[in-house]
Amino acid sequence: MSFDLHLHGVRAVVTGGTLGLGAAVVKTLAEAGARVATSARTVPAQPVDGVTYVAADLSTAEGTSHLAQTVLQDWGGVDILVNVLGGSKTPGGGFAAISDEHWLAELNLNLMPAVRLDRALLPSMLAQGTGVIIHVSSIQRVLPLPESTTAYAAAKGALTTYSKSLAREVTPKGVRVLSVAPGWIETEASVAFAERTAAQAGTDYEGGKKIIMDWLGGIPVGRPAQPQEVADLIAFLASPRSASIAGTEYRIDGGTVPTL
Repeated sequence: MSFDLHLHGVRAVVTGGTLGLGAAVVKTLAEAGARVATSARTVPAQPVDGVTYVAADLSTAEGTSHLAQTVLQDWGGVDILVNVLGGSKTPGGGFAAISDEHWLAELNLNLMPAVRLDRALLPSMLAQGTGVIIHVSSIQRVLPLPESTTAYAAAKGALTTYSKSLAREVTPKGVRVLSVAPGWIETEASVAFAERTAAQAGTDYEGGKKIIMDWLGGIPVGRPAQPQEVADLIAFLASPRSASIAGTEYRIDGGTVPTL
């Protein structure tokens, strides 16, 4: 049986689309037939065929405006917006180590790009009476690690709350708003983190992964998620196959945060 997502020709914008989860989302949507544009500080060495890469720093208002205006000028509107961009650069050390600059940097990376792009691109969706917005949050919003992710977790918590409010406002007008909260994903950045953790503990990469999983209280499926697994969920939620799904958050974390 065919499971066509019916995404052929739709206009999709993905933020943070050159590495990790963002790159997997870009590839998945493009392979499903969507027209995809994504932000990048630099164009990747091996770009996905047919994907438009817009050089922009989305942690700034100017960068998000440049991406939005480029897309609107080229396409006239947008059907899908997936806000993947995020991450944490705050050093460890608990609350006392988090300066005002760190707090603002986390908000400007994990919350404001979504807010600004929604404000710029959502009107075109409302004008056509249809569209999908997906914000990538994190289980850290309900499972923060005080040593190192307090500011990141707070920013992702704000993103989820914002998503709920936006969904209540625009779902009746034809635009579905959803949030996806991954657990630990084995991206390039997380591999480097596990390698550093392993080196500090005098163990190998698998040992470093176990240390991180223990910090999280364990991952029942026994491993972090792969970027493609999360991208598949996002592509399904963005598609007409999930037309009755709106205003909710989907957790994909291998059972890290128990829900049953």
